[in-house]
Amino acid sequence: MTAPLEGLLVADFSRVLAGPFATMYLADLGATVVKVERPGSGDDTRAWGPPWTEHTSSYFESVNRSKLGLTLDLSAPDDLTLARELARRADILVENFRPGTLDRMGLGYEQVRDGDPATGRPGNRGIVYASITGYGSGAGASIPGYDFVVQAVGGLMSITGEPDAPAQKVGVALVDVLTGKDAVIGILAGIAARARSGEGVRVEVDLLSSLLGALVNQASGYLATGTPPQRMGNRHPSIAPYETLACADGQLAVACGNDGQFRRLAAAVGLAHLADDAAYATNSARVAHRDALAIALEGRLRAQPVAHWDGVLRGVGVPAGPVGDIGSAFALARDLGLEPTYAAHPGHVAQVRNPVRLSGHDPGPGMPPPRLGEHDAVVRGWLSGGDPSLARLALDLTEC
Repeated sequence: MTAPLEGLLVADFSRVLAGPFATMYLADLGATVVKVERPGSGDDTRAWGPPWTEHTSSYFESVNRSKLGLTLDLSAPDDLTLARELARRADILVENFRPGTLDRMGLGYEQVRDGDPATGRPGNRGIVYASITGYGSGAGASIPGYDFVVQAVGGLMSITGEPDAPAQKVGVALVDVLTGKDAVIGILAGIAARARSGEGVRVEVDLLSSLLGALVNQASGYLATGTPPQRMGNRHPSIAPYETLACADGQLAVACGNDGQFRRLAAAVGLAHLADDAAYATNSARVAHRDALAIALEGRLRAQPVAHWDGVLRGVGVPAGPVGDIGSAFALARDLGLEPTYAAHPGHVAQVRNPVRLSGHDPGPGMPPPRLGEHDAVVRGWLSGGDPSLARLALDLTEC
């Protein structure tokens, strides 16, 4: 199977996480991605370490595989001309500059789409132009968008952590990742729309809106009641038991989403009578009596280690599992045959496998993340030449 996005060119003017994450997904699906960086320093995340790899930071390498590395100084006229030519040839452009910045360089959406009649520079009517901001292009345009701050002001921290402890961020830049995925969804929708109309579209996503959209039941609960939800630790506001419970040697995560699962849980731990008790027979009753229920369950679970109960509950179809770490998560995925990583290229760390699996297409490890300016000579030569086809660029790359 031909890669789904093979033949599409992505001009990647983004940096840090949300944008590069999105363009890496496009590269995994077969698009040719040209990553534009500042000469000398490059993407901010090249300096975000430790940990370090032989070439750069592991942070940078996590979201920049399978891209061509190009350095351009957008304040230099000659380099700006090349940047405009890259945008003119591209099918997709991704950027996360502050709103208005690229407009001042002649690289804004309308300028790329329409070209410049005064100078005769042609436009690119088919461009799918994706802008990623922190708080949109209106009143929030001047506010820098950083994941941690958006977690704070967007309410995610208010529902993360223990009830009697300070608000807590999630342990990864989750808002950036969600926004990057939203950007990919918008871009693919834009490509589909272009296939019908022949015209490109502008795609706009922002960190705050992506977070609010991802709050799902917590946001809906607030809209239904007018009362903001609060931190509940590992408990769920609407389901019980749905929390971590103490065993003899650690914590076991248990998630009973229906009455049948609870009945099997109760029987497995020797408390079968609870399933017929009016205080626990239904989910709403269990939510109302969650404290007493947890005490009863832990009274049994503490008699055996986590591994024992993990096996018992899996055996009867109750969703449960030990609280592990990232290392044990990769080990579990390997044990289940999910092949969670791509093999490392020499001098680079292994890469997390793209979770999207398509019949007939395995993106494989692709190219290693580029060194700063690694493909300058080839891409600059291609942009300066008369043949704009990707076949020409591919040929130039194989000959270098």
